[in-house]
Amino acid sequence: MVTILDKTGGMSRRQLLKTGAAGAVLMVTGTAVICPEQAWGLEATALKPDTLATLIKMARDIYPHDQLADRFYAAAVKGQDTMAAKEEKHKVLIEEGIADLDKRAGAGGYRGLGWEDDRVAILRDIETTPFFQAVRGDLVVSLYNQKEIWPIFGYEGESYSKGGYIQRGFDDITWL
Repeated sequence: MVTILDKTGGMSRRQLLKTGAAGAVLMVTGTAVICPEQAWGLEATALKPDTLATLIKMARDIYPHDQLADRFYAAAVKGQDTMAAKEEKHKVLIEEGIADLDKRAGAGGYRGLGWEDDRVAILRDIETTPFFQAVRGDLVVSLYNQKEIWPIFGYEGESYSKGGYIQRGFDDITWL
């Protein structure tokens, strides 16, 4: 469970501590998305911090892995912010795409939808749009190309520098 707080939303310290015990808390500040519980932050340079927070949620819905911390998804969507800083066209594509997601989700916005199935239904509706394809296409590389997550999936990395796969357990399949 990820709770998004903004500095104007008003949550008491007691509520924050209760929420923090139940799941990750993302705080959207002036120029950043911060997760104090997991000790990471993501500074926005071109996109709005709310946009980045929604992209993190969207990334988790597109490529759901419960064993991955949000910081890996944040690192993956940082590329969208970098591209938006270089190209105004990309910035408009992402900002308008997130606005459309929030509009489709209703009053609480995309991040406010509590059920993953509801969010996935919205993503299925937009999966042919240039916005969705741009985000999904970048995520498949930016998420899975992080060496820190490879051991979580059991991937040891490239094998050429270690002599190849043949002599390193390629044929130790026990389930056949």
